[in-house]
Amino acid sequence: MRTEPVVLVHGWGGSFARTWQEPGWEALLQDAGREVIGVDLLGHGTAPKPHDPAAYADLTTRIVEALPDRPVDAVGFSLGAHTLLELACREPHRFARLVVAGVGANLFRTEGGDRIAKAVGGEADPEDVTAQLFATYANEPGNDPEALRACLQREAPRLTPERLAAVTMPVLVVLGDRDFAWPADALVEALPSATFLPIRNLDHFATPKDFRFIDGALEFLDAVPG
Repeated sequence: MRTEPVVLVHGWGGSFARTWQEPGWEALLQDAGREVIGVDLLGHGTAPKPHDPAAYADLTTRIVEALPDRPVDAVGFSLGAHTLLELACREPHRFARLVVAGVGANLFRTEGGDRIAKAVGGEADPEDVTAQLFATYANEPGNDPEALRACLQREAPRLTPERLAAVTMPVLVVLGDRDFAWPADALVEALPSATFLPIRNLDHFATPKDFRFIDGALEFLDAVPG
């Protein structure tokens, strides 16, 4: 039985409490005997919320601060998945297994953040449904829209297939076929040891609570409660 601690990293506009505790991830992992390490990325949840985009240049810092001195498993959704992959490119020895959800072709695109940042600032294109959904999410209770907008406006290193070649641990890529990040082919091909779990009729925002994602991730991590 695997005993690695499991790090959980939420997406943009989320938090450890809302993304992982509320749907039951923490409780299920603990029932399987796994220590859970929850991370709130800068600008989210209980973390500081600066309004300067420059403060968000390296989102991996909050994860690194939470990591123990031994390899961990980790599950990330959306921005959390992106940030875990960024850290795994730099320091692959820190991870035993990774689960990344809500990411795919979007990791290799250059557009997207600007239009969402405009929407969060009240300048949404009325025909851009995705950007409007993100703007609504940014204004949910407990969120700081200006901090989340600054996070979107950050200048950060991009993931490339060449960099992802360093992520040699087993990785489960989970993506709904109604997610704006679809398809995941390029990401799966770039990762040396990837398994792909496509989920039918699932959009981006419903992913963390989807039982197919939860079951697939727990099985991959060998963390199914007994």
